Amino acid sequence: MTQSLPKATPNNSYEEEQSLREQVFSSVKDYYQFKFKSRTFIPGQTYVPVSGKVFDQDELIKLVDSSLDFWLTTGRYALEFEERFAAWMGVKHCLLVNSGSSANLVALSALTSPKLGNKRLVPGDEVISVAAGFPTTINPIFQNQLVPVFVDVKLPSYDLDVEQLELALSDRTRALMVAHTLGNPFNLEAVMAFAEKHDLWVIEDNCDAVGSVYQGQKTGTFGHLATVSFYPAHHMTTGEGGAVLTSDARLSKIVESFRDWGRDCWCPPGVDNTCGKRYGWQLGDLPFGYDHKYTYSHVGYNLKMTDMQAAVGVAQLDKLPEFIQKRRENFEFLYQQLQDVQDVLVLPEATPNSEPSWFGFPLYVKEDAPFSRNDLVKHLEEKRIGTRLLFGGNLLKQPLYQGLNYRVIGDLSNADRIMENVFWLGVYPGLTEEMLTYVVETIREFCRSY
Repeated sequence: MTQSLPKATPNNSYEEEQSLREQVFSSVKDYYQFKFKSRTFIPGQTYVPVSGKVFDQDELIKLVDSSLDFWLTTGRYALEFEERFAAWMGVKHCLLVNSGSSANLVALSALTSPKLGNKRLVPGDEVISVAAGFPTTINPIFQNQLVPVFVDVKLPSYDLDVEQLELALSDRTRALMVAHTLGNPFNLEAVMAFAEKHDLWVIEDNCDAVGSVYQGQKTGTFGHLATVSFYPAHHMTTGEGGAVLTSDARLSKIVESFRDWGRDCWCPPGVDNTCGKRYGWQLGDLPFGYDHKYTYSHVGYNLKMTDMQAAVGVAQLDKLPEFIQKRRENFEFLYQQLQDVQDVLVLPEATPNSEPSWFGFPLYVKEDAPFSRNDLVKHLEEKRIGTRLLFGGNLLKQPLYQGLNYRVIGDLSNADRIMENVFWLGVYPGLTEEMLTYVVETIREFCRSY
């Protein structure tokens, strides 16, 4: 249920306000048709991006609708978005934040809460993750004075090598925080069994995998917490934005606290005394009755999403199933059309028992190929085809982690191979078959030239 529109002023009835809004919306529709009409694709001239936002007049109308309220922080659209996205994912709680990176920070920080008793993470505790990934999956571990333990991934699925989990275990291991790389689920059966056996927390970084399915269940619903990004490159967008997901009511309140300044109060903006005892608490060394809205239980932040961003998300939610299906179709097209270049390129493989909602199409240039990854990437970019590396490669080679405290399992040889040999192509819904055909033909032509 969404909140009602702000009440009309005495001199401007609700009916008059609605009529004016409809006039604005009509103009927005006309503007959309003028500004964002489709353009002809010209091979070699029109850029083929790896990602991008796909939207229509609905997103613009809801964005303008929200702006007309001038409710600039979290409001009615955010409430609707949280409720609907939680239901779509199959979890009980969705807490919107201002980015996927913030979602990762808040999710891991929540596990340091004193409210978790002896289950809380404390400085020096270890969190298992992978070396081949994106920095903001790892950075919250360092930011909370914890110790990341890096394991390798498998090729060509790019998912966590579960055979290294027992090797990574120590008496300080308390959690796992792992991403579903490019939308391909990691082995959740093995990971959750390992976590249950050793009483560990699990955070799924689901930012690249909205809509991915493992053994018939959506990723982002297995772990104690999961994170999502709504950056324009992802499966749906609010511009900047993200979310933390959980079905644990206690974790939900802790996450909300870290997101909302660290305060103990859970009242939404503009609402007071939800608990019914706003001036009846005795917490910390504060005097009895100190205003609960100004009582703080965590070292938190202000990471809320604005209502205008959430309005875009509400419109995007209606398109999400179509977006996911289109990503799968684009992935399958590339996979089938590139079968004849496997002498020099390794095609990706889905994790067993999974149905990925692919974020991208990774390609591995074989070590004995007559060209390098950089040769091929440079050629594609010259032909106006966008590419991306697999994020940070082996993250331990990145300058920001030099001299920090962490443990490594094995030699991370596959992470190094990813750093040297892997890149990925786009599969996002804005790519047409004509564009993908051009991509395939360009790759074939390049490979045959050698």
